[in-house]
Amino acid sequence: MTDRAFVVVRAGALTTVQDLGRPGHAHLGVPGSGSLDVPASRLANRLVGNGVEAAVLETTLNGCAVRLRCAASVAVTGAPCPVTVDGRPVAWGAPVAVPAGAVVEAGAVVRGVRSYIAFGGGVAVEPVLGSRSTDLLSGLGPAPLTDGAVLPLGEVAGPSSPVDVVPAPGPPDELVLRILLGPRDDWFTPAALRTLAVGTYWVASASNRIGLRTEGPPLSRARHDELPSEGMVLGAVQVPPDGRPVVFLADHPTTGGYPVIGVVRGRDLAAAAQAAPGTPVRFVPVRRR
Repeated sequence: MTDRAFVVVRAGALTTVQDLGRPGHAHLGVPGSGSLDVPASRLANRLVGNGVEAAVLETTLNGCAVRLRCAASVAVTGAPCPVTVDGRPVAWGAPVAVPAGAVVEAGAVVRGVRSYIAFGGGVAVEPVLGSRSTDLLSGLGPAPLTDGAVLPLGEVAGPSSPVDVVPAPGPPDELVLRILLGPRDDWFTPAALRTLAVGTYWVASASNRIGLRTEGPPLSRARHDELPSEGMVLGAVQVPPDGRPVVFLADHPTTGGYPVIGVVRGRDLAAAAQAAPGTPVRFVPVRRR
């Protein structure tokens, strides 16, 4: 019987297994998790013939390398990076037929932060609460990849896409986040709301899968009393005591005690996943429909 699996040769800075996440468990304190750049993850799966819900690898900055124990179709999307098979360059953003025993490597990103590696059949680790995603906050799901780890692959569902390469949006030069104000925008001064709308922020190096942290002008509060912990949603813009907004991403806590000045529209969060430290950030308040 074919050994449908791969061995991690180089785990990289942070490589995790991700799928579309485990929504619906916030009342248990479990974040949704899942791929930060969902369009890139879905595209990688489509290229190798998987359903969009199949699990992929999400790499961070310097990629990873794995040795396949079986022949498989592989595609790399998300942040552009060099891709090689046994040291020979192959296409990024396209399905590649990889023979058994070969090493596939996604190298350091050229731009952006996170690349996605899909394998025909998907990464078939054991699901937890209906998802194979690694959750860095709660610790649910498989551990981040380590050198020498062996991960199973599922059975191939369909043929690879008959394309040479597909267009995909590049990482942003400026991250524009449309934000619906509330529920706690009244905890901030009018000057703070103007600063949020016209000020320039930058992605901080402390950003991670839990939240995109920013550097820039602090937002002054009109109220300084304690706020009881309340539910947090994906894209919530929480303002901690230093006054600099934090955008909650897939592994965010489900409750929090700092005021949320607004919520970023879901369609803008994929770009947030690819915004490298130092990228300018602009918040654009929009009206509720």
